[in-house]
Amino acid sequence: MKGAPLIEIIKLSKVFSDAENRVVALNDISLTVHEKEIYGIVGMSGAGKSTLIRCINRLDTPNAGQVLYRGRDILAMDRRQLLSTRRKMGMIFQQFNLLMQRTVGQNVRYPLEIAGVKHAQANARVRELLDIVGLQDKLNAYPAQLSGGQRQRVAIARALASNPEVLLCDEATSALDPMTTQSILTLLQDINQRLGITIVLITHEMAVIRQICNRVAILDGGQVVEEGNVDEVFVHTQSEAGKRLFGILPEAPDEDPEQPALRIVFDGASAEKPIMANLIREHGILINILSANIRHLGGKSYGQMLIEMPAELEEKLTVVAYLESQGMTVKEVNNQ
Repeated sequence: MKGAPLIEIIKLSKVFSDAENRVVALNDISLTVHEKEIYGIVGMSGAGKSTLIRCINRLDTPNAGQVLYRGRDILAMDRRQLLSTRRKMGMIFQQFNLLMQRTVGQNVRYPLEIAGVKHAQANARVRELLDIVGLQDKLNAYPAQLSGGQRQRVAIARALASNPEVLLCDEATSALDPMTTQSILTLLQDINQRLGITIVLITHEMAVIRQICNRVAILDGGQVVEEGNVDEVFVHTQSEAGKRLFGILPEAPDEDPEQPALRIVFDGASAEKPIMANLIREHGILINILSANIRHLGGKSYGQMLIEMPAELEEKLTVVAYLESQGMTVKEVNNQ
């Protein structure tokens, strides 16, 4: 069930220009992030993701549009109002951005120092935050003594110091190995569920979106080309960018099989059924599987499969009709 709108982006545009070049980074973007959800913004390099998240907290100022935070336009705020709103937005970066000459505890305490929190209260808060991120024993360690995953946990603890309502994560796992990425995503999911903090997550990795996000916007060329619930967008994606990001289409056209084929996309329910085996048994049509993969999303299995096109038209129509009756999406590939 959706919470109340927390962040509303309305017809947002951002252009970078100098004497020689003009680059449209964001073009008329509109989307809404609700309270307590994990909202993913995904796209390939250059899609405009990082510019968008920097416009949310006005680190970048857009050329047109509105960014509403609880109904108030951030772009119309004065400095005092903006600083107050920014304290409600924790920011997590790809490269951690820790102060290397400060200990872990001092890094986490830094926002509290700026806010004028009393020393004893700040120390208690630091210990509480390090407990949340699982680094209780690293209070007096320095960032150089930590692994990449531990450094990101320190950055998350620091971002939580001011009791934010939302965490803005800009490629927070891109510098980490797969196993560490999983642990950081699990931590973010726990923070979302346990503390009720909204998370906006920028990434180019669909595995990240699939693991923890409730809804997703796909950016391509500075525009939102698809937006909705993650499972719906995955199964029924319509944009070329979405199909490539979700693995429904290959990264490049020449990666498609040369022979005619059927590309099948199936949802969480159908993935658990022996549908292909039932098709072969019931209709006696032999199926040649060219490739297949299964992915896990929100506790369900989703996937896609590429099978050789049946030589006879009647067999092809039977296969397509049967698969569609089972809730699968079927698309012809390279059918001359």
